[in-house]
Amino acid sequence: MIIQTRSYPRAALLGNPSDGYFGRTIAFPFRNFSATVTLYESPELEIIPADYDSNVFYSIQELSEDVEFYGYYGGIRLLKAAVKRFYQYCLDQGKDIHGKNFTIRYDSDIPYRLGLAGSSAIITACIKALMKFYDVNIPRHELANLVLAVETEELKITAGLQDRVVQAFNCPVYMDFDRAFMEKMGYGIYEPMDKKLFKNLYIAYQTDLSQGSEVVHNDFRERFHFGVEEVLHAIQQWSDITVKGKKAIESGDRDELDELINLNFDIRKSVMNISRKNIEMVEIARSAGASAKFTGSGGAIIGLYRDDKMYAELKESLQPYKIAILKPRIV
Repeated sequence: MIIQTRSYPRAALLGNPSDGYFGRTIAFPFRNFSATVTLYESPELEIIPADYDSNVFYSIQELSEDVEFYGYYGGIRLLKAAVKRFYQYCLDQGKDIHGKNFTIRYDSDIPYRLGLAGSSAIITACIKALMKFYDVNIPRHELANLVLAVETEELKITAGLQDRVVQAFNCPVYMDFDRAFMEKMGYGIYEPMDKKLFKNLYIAYQTDLSQGSEVVHNDFRERFHFGVEEVLHAIQQWSDITVKGKKAIESGDRDELDELINLNFDIRKSVMNISRKNIEMVEIARSAGASAKFTGSGGAIIGLYRDDKMYAELKESLQPYKIAILKPRIV
């Protein structure tokens, strides 16, 4: 039996980056891209490398560029860490999964280094495939925690729950990471939302990453831990924006949602260092009449367009800057 599972990139519509600071967010998965994992039983356990994991290069320059884009270990480390953590979860739950080996491989066309949760999509698809293979049921909120643990504890990657929740639930989700609830339950308050409520959205992203996205140092997390007032105020504002945004989405108040999307980014800009290239993406989109904010950590933006004419103008404005645009097909 061949098992194939698929997970999708995530776009954060409102509230980010407050998900890492006991805030609230709204985000959704979209199927324009995907990460696919294929698994089947075999005599030995084998992980098959994907394109990102190649160790054969045509030149020293190609090797250097490959490391710049994908790091030193590609996606193999994601699968290894996911399998290890899944095994540990099963041991902790008293589930016997011995006696069966498998061959596993992955493939992903999710644009890299754009804050679209491509790595967690691979890990989520991997664990979902393992769940099917070993007939193990993991509740969605626990699955999100498990994927997060793969990244933060196994791979030492700084990450929050938002992306993993969306990919575990596989639908738009309103998330409340209330501190008291989180500390008591170990997860947040998650409310799935109807994808039909999400209309006239666009996502735009940089296609020219030959020189890499500009990395800007931010000490936001340190300032949060020290209780800096402007940081705590920003997190509260993002949380409030999310609550208001949920009401605007459910009532179809496009003008209110437009304002909240813009405000979400403006607050971020006031408390975080943002590269000029990323600021320009937002400014170009807004100059065409659309709202705009980051979908994640930078490199891609999301917002509302009013009609097809505005979408065409938006596309025309972004194209000279090597920025692609799409209408997300929400899962």
